Amino acid sequence: MPYLVETTMTSTSRPGPLALVGSGEYLTQMTDIEGSLLEGRAPRYVQLATAAVPDGPDVVEHWHDLGRQQANRLGVEPVIVRVNDREDAERSEVARLIAGAGLIYLSGGDPRYLANTLRGTVVWQAIVDEWRAGAALAGCSAGAMALTSWVPSLRHPRRGATEGLSLLPQLRVIPHFDAFSARMPDIITRFLVPHDQSVTVVGIDEDTALIGGPHEWTVRGRQSAWILSVEGRRELVEGQTFTTA
Repeated sequence: MPYLVETTMTSTSRPGPLALVGSGEYLTQMTDIEGSLLEGRAPRYVQLATAAVPDGPDVVEHWHDLGRQQANRLGVEPVIVRVNDREDAERSEVARLIAGAGLIYLSGGDPRYLANTLRGTVVWQAIVDEWRAGAALAGCSAGAMALTSWVPSLRHPRRGATEGLSLLPQLRVIPHFDAFSARMPDIITRFLVPHDQSVTVVGIDEDTALIGGPHEWTVRGRQSAWILSVEGRRELVEGQTFTTA
């Protein structure tokens, strides 16, 4: 059954919910989570596959197709926002597509490319404005990492980190945490050192999300989220919450 979503969004001065997703955007195992983000909001599912641009146009179109399919399952309108480079991100006609969103989703790929493409542009400002007006905003994998202020390359760790979009400067995010920690045991050290004690480092397993924000989060999904520190790791499962500074 499709989700029943309000056709108009009520006026609010509060930002909408945020979602940081370990993996699984647009897939059936994440339908309930994406549907919950749209509940009570406009039935416009705005999707940006910008992070996948370095992988080529076929990959970008694959994400667009998956996004459309998920929107159809949810009974809402898919709005594909094609931002391939900073020139696109500065086009006012592209930014206008974001208006009236119920959910804005930044899908996976290269987090550094995503951050460098959107940072300081009219499209990013439009996304922030819609979120502040009450739209939900989600990032999966690269999208989740880019929402913070510190974005390393998981594909090429020696390239170092770049500045993120800084919506959540108090967080660092390791998506696909179960997979990365198994393949790269030192990945936690890379994120923790040097580590500002005012920043919380979180690992998010695949098919799992943190919902809420900017400072209070609830775990949703089939696996776990992890609070990471030099002392070790703390596991949180479905329904558990934590807060950040």
